[in-house]
This record gives sequence, structure tokens and C-alpha cells, in this order.
Amino acid sequence: MHPRIAERIVHVAGLSAGDTVLEVGPGKGMLTKALLAQAGQVIAIEADGALIEGLQTRFADEIAEGRLTLVHADIRDYPYYDAIAFQLGYRVVANIPYYITGEIIRMFLESEHQPSAMTLLVQKEVAQRIVAKGKKPYSAKATKGKESILSLSVKAYGDPHYEFTVPRGAFIPAPKVDSAVLSIRDISRKHFASPTEEKRFFQLIHAGFAHKRKYLRGNLAAAGLSSTNVPEKARAEDLPLSDWLALAKETG
Repeated sequence: MHPRIAERIVHVAGLSAGDTVLEVGPGKGMLTKALLAQAGQVIAIEADGALIEGLQTRFADEIAEGRLTLVHADIRDYPYYDAIAFQLGYRVVANIPYYITGEIIRMFLESEHQPSAMTLLVQKEVAQRIVAKGKKPYSAKATKGKESILSLSVKAYGDPHYEFTVPRGAFIPAPKVDSAVLSIRDISRKHFASPTEEKRFFQLIHAGFAHKRKYLRGNLAAAGLSSTNVPEKARAEDLPLSDWLALAKETG
């Protein structure tokens, strides 16, 4: 990653000296360096043992000062939710491996101790899909802004923003696709009155997207869920978050 890209990511994250940041996959430490220049504490989780050794050498002073904690682990196995610092509040800033992007995003958003915000370098197309919004009227011509399970899951917890595009040439070796920086702000469970309602929301969207080409009413009815308030010709990808949240409340 080019140093200027790392600095721009940190700028977008809006960090201050009082922030604790969890970095996923620091690699050789380009983003880590930029994070340490702004945040009070950085906890970097790296699965590659060889990269951990390089980071320990490069950031020996910051580690000694207690400003950087390196953890050799797969983020999917690391019990970050048990850490006291995370219970007090933290932000996630990361260059996520493309193949586990959705899994990592959902893991943090659905965790008991959610981050207050996430700033992520992801595949460009993934960022575009997440910020898309359902579009009315419900017709075959309304092709822009189609929702997905991932986009609705993100919006249910936070406010996603497509920050900027990162061309493939910013990396060595260059990937086959462009990337983008996605921010998810104001993360909380404010849309859900209870854990039961939260569970019902996800039950609805998974049922609704079970057969994307079919109308939503049919998908929900097949799953034994009420669909009387769903427009007749609406597909799951057409409905904005507000409609899904209303359904979750009405079917309780």
C-alpha cells in the first residue's frame, strides 16, 4: 500500500489520541504506522508469523511504550470481545482480505461489544453494493440501488459511506481489481427494540433473498412469514432498510 493511501484512510477514520484502534491484517505495517501517528493505542491482529516478526522489529519502540499491541492470531478466532479496552469503546481500521470481507464485517457488527465505527479497504464492487439503496417504484426498470443481504445487514447497524477509490496500481503486486475505502459510522443497535426483533429482522431478509428472481411475497410465504404488507411486485432487492425494519416489527 502506498503511504499516501494509508494516511488518507486514517484521515477518513477521524482518529484522535484518545482512540483505541483494532487493525486487522497489518501486513508489513504501512497502515499501522499511519494509525500510530493519530490514535492513542493500536491493537494489530496478524495471522502470518513471519509478518509478526517483521512488525516486532519495525515497531519495537511503540510496543515498548505500550502504544502498539501485536497479536499473532486469525481475527476470526481472536476473542477481541473479552478485552477490557474493547468494552470501553474501539474503532476498526483494516485492509480486509477480499475473500472474508462479508464475514469480518458481520462478525464485528453483530458482536456484543460493537466498534463505534469501521473504516475498511475492500473490493470496490463490494463497497458499491453495501452503500446501494433500494429504489421505488417496485418494477423491472428500477435497476439502480439494489439491496443485498450484506448491504441491509450493514445499514441495520450503522451508516455506510463510500469514501474513495483506490486503484489497483497502489499495491505491489497489483491485484486484479480496484479497491475502495468504506466507512461505517455510528454503529449501534438503535433500530432494534430487543434481541428478538434483531433476530427476526435477519430471519426476514434471509428468507426474502432465498430466491432473488421471485417476488418477495412468495419468498416470505414459503418461509411461513407474514407478507400482507409487502407490495405485490416487490423483490427483496427493491426494499430499503426502513421497509425491512417495519416488517420485523409487524411480524413480531
